[in-house]
Amino acid sequence: MNKNAVKVGILGATGAVGQEMMKILAERSFPVAMLRPIASGRSAGRTLSFRGEEVTIVEASDEAFEGLDIVLGAAENDIAERFAPAIVKSGAVFVDNSSAFRLDGDVPLVIPEINPDDAAKHHGIISNPNCTTIVTLVAINALAQESPIETIIASSYQAVSGAGKNGIDELYHEVELLREGKAAQPKVFPYQIAYNVIPQIGGEQYMGYTSEEMKMQNEGRKILHLPELKVSCTCVRVPVVRSHSVSVVLRTKEKISVERARELIAAAPGCRLVDDLGAKQYPMPLDTSDQDTVFVGRIRDDLTDERGLNLWCCGDQVRKGAATNAVQIAELLLK
Repeated sequence: MNKNAVKVGILGATGAVGQEMMKILAERSFPVAMLRPIASGRSAGRTLSFRGEEVTIVEASDEAFEGLDIVLGAAENDIAERFAPAIVKSGAVFVDNSSAFRLDGDVPLVIPEINPDDAAKHHGIISNPNCTTIVTLVAINALAQESPIETIIASSYQAVSGAGKNGIDELYHEVELLREGKAAQPKVFPYQIAYNVIPQIGGEQYMGYTSEEMKMQNEGRKILHLPELKVSCTCVRVPVVRSHSVSVVLRTKEKISVERARELIAAAPGCRLVDDLGAKQYPMPLDTSDQDTVFVGRIRDDLTDERGLNLWCCGDQVRKGAATNAVQIAELLLK
């Protein structure tokens, strides 16, 4: 791979994450010699703007990846699984945002601020973690480095954009309908999301926990290299447009004081400490949207466990939770 002239493909380039990947490649001055947006046959032949130039969308096929160095995946599991063999065979490295390969023992699962060295162990595929997992682990990694985390109890408050553009459109449309006195007609979400919260994201997977809720434990164990980590998670869809929030209660092997926790998080890569209850300063979705830093605050002792800490974090799940993390992984490959 010529580090000064990288040929990049984006599988799923027309979706929300694919579009964000293009934006972030340009923002971070990634050395793209050629960009090949790849999508379904419905979009093939159309053009997208990248760094002031028009690039033509190519239909996804086994031949579409020839000559590329890196392919950023922004498609669903079935598409990732369908084309992964062809991507690897072409000689490109597949940085995949789907969940298809995350728990595969031969596929690194990487957050660059936490386990960058794992990226070098790839065999042609590197997985991008779940968005809520990324936001949470970036917030707590410095604490895990100080003392291994034994348990996490988490509640996520996930924005409608986690379901793509259609999720945003549904929230806006429902608000307008309700303002006019008409009934909401949900299609993307199982119930009305305007002025409501829905305590289910994903289907049931294990003992009443959803697939989304189990990702925090299963992916967290792999990324933090803590195979015994236990996580109890509840994921909730909330009527927020962008940026996920997570309430975290964690127990460490050795007690970490609130003061030390603040010091560690303030110095942690990818984090910003926003923690002054008296001044009403704490992380909020509006403040963390459209940027890449995870804000962390409301740090306090857990009143039920002498080795426990509570904190609250927010991060943009489209950027750091998906597109930016993938581009950061690609940057690791240049090294």
